[in-house]
Amino acid sequence: AAGGRALARGVNVAHESELQQLVAQAEAAFGPVDLFCSNAGIVHEGGVEAPDALWARSWDVNLMAHVHAARAVLPGMLARGSGYLLSTCSAAGLLTSPGAAPYAVTKHAAIALAEWLSIMHGAAGIRVSVICPQAVRTQLLQGSIESGNQASQAFASMGTLLEPDDVAACAMQ
Repeated sequence: AAGGRALARGVNVAHESELQQLVAQAEAAFGPVDLFCSNAGIVHEGGVEAPDALWARSWDVNLMAHVHAARAVLPGMLARGSGYLLSTCSAAGLLTSPGAAPYAVTKHAAIALAEWLSIMHGAAGIRVSVICPQAVRTQLLQGSIESGNQASQAFASMGTLLEPDDVAACAMQ
C-alpha cells in the first residue's frame, strides 16, 4: 500500500467485471498498476469423469482469472512501456496432481498463458514471472487433505509442506 494505505475488496476472480472494477478502484486510489499478482486457485478432484461444472469452475478460477487480470492491467502497462505480471500457478502445472485432473490441467494452461504473455509483450517492457510452489500450508491444501486427496496427504505425511511466508519471500526475490 502506498504511504501505508490499502484497498481491501472481496473479488470473485472468475468474473471479469469484478477484476476490472478492482483495478479501476486501485488505480483511482494509488495510480497505475505496476505489479499485478494473480494468486487465486481452487482444487477439484477427479479425472476426465469429473462433472463439467467442476471442470468449468477450475477453468474460470485457475486460468481465466489470469486472462481477466491481464486484460485489466495490460493496456495501461503497454501504454507506459512497463509492468509486471506475477502468476502463482503450482507445481501441478509443471508436473501433475494425481487425483485432481481439473486442477493439474488448468494450472498447466495458466503457465502456458504466462509464457505466451512474456513472449508477446516482453519486448514492450512487460515482465512476467510464474511461481510454482508445491504443497503450501494453506486452507486450500488443508481442504484437499481433509477431502482425501492422495497427493496432498502424501505431501503432508512426508513433512514437505512449504510455509506461506517462505513462498512470499521467494516471490519477492
